Amino acid sequence: MLRVFRELYWLVKGVLVYALVGESGTGKSFRAKLVAQKDGIDLIIDDGLLIGNNSILAGKSAKREQAFLAAIKAALFDNEEHRNEVIKALEHHKFKSVLILGTSDKMVYRIAERLNLPKPARIIKIEEIASSEEIERAMRVRAVEGKHVIPVPAVEVKTNYPQIFYDSIRVFLKTNFSPIPNPKLYEKAVVRPEYSKHGKVTISEAALTQMVIHCVDEYNENIRIKKITVRSESQGYRLVITIDVPFGTQLSGHIHNLQEYIIENIEKYTGIMIEEVNIIIDKISNPS
Repeated sequence: MLRVFRELYWLVKGVLVYALVGESGTGKSFRAKLVAQKDGIDLIIDDGLLIGNNSILAGKSAKREQAFLAAIKAALFDNEEHRNEVIKALEHHKFKSVLILGTSDKMVYRIAERLNLPKPARIIKIEEIASSEEIERAMRVRAVEGKHVIPVPAVEVKTNYPQIFYDSIRVFLKTNFSPIPNPKLYEKAVVRPEYSKHGKVTISEAALTQMVIHCVDEYNENIRIKKITVRSESQGYRLVITIDVPFGTQLSGHIHNLQEYIIENIEKYTGIMIEEVNIIIDKISNPS
């Protein structure tokens, strides 16, 4: 109820939420200032940080985390203390618009919800503001060198996160995709996240399958899983689960609750994004 009240508060205040969405490493943070300047956006939420006026206003950088999955959780404001710090900072700053960066629509919606902000009124895809060549070049730099950008001047990162500071760049932002009036020169900090020094962490299909089995068994031990199909996509995982349910089981609402239970628990304990869970009921089994 408190979250709904706070969301209504921002709506009444006339706050607009924008989102910039693109796969990891496609240059979202690099181009966040371009979007903010073009649309007159006051604040940026990027990888666990609240940024405004070229300063880090609140939060903690996901790039400081030692593990890749911990970084995802930080970016999603999974920790209550971290989340509340940013919520309080938002309440104490005067602003009319905020830009949320994320790898998928689902991610930016979740961040907005967790920070009690209205749903994004407009979602901007990275392809709208960067060419395919620019995106490919950014992804190569990320994959080979492990370099990331934080859209604040170098002094901000050196002061707050000296362990991960790598370099700084100055960019005169311009684009052929969306012209902006009076483009400015911006300084951005280049960092090497702690988790990128140790290599990328992934989850195997077998491990994910075992987690699904465990979740279903916890939800209802009488449901029998016949088949699980896991499909890895750029922004998360899609699951197809074929089951048998006992005769007499109330299906209305329960299957949807099972879907939510699987998504919530897997995302909570692994930090990976589950884009979709499809449940197929193969047959109604007789009670043993």
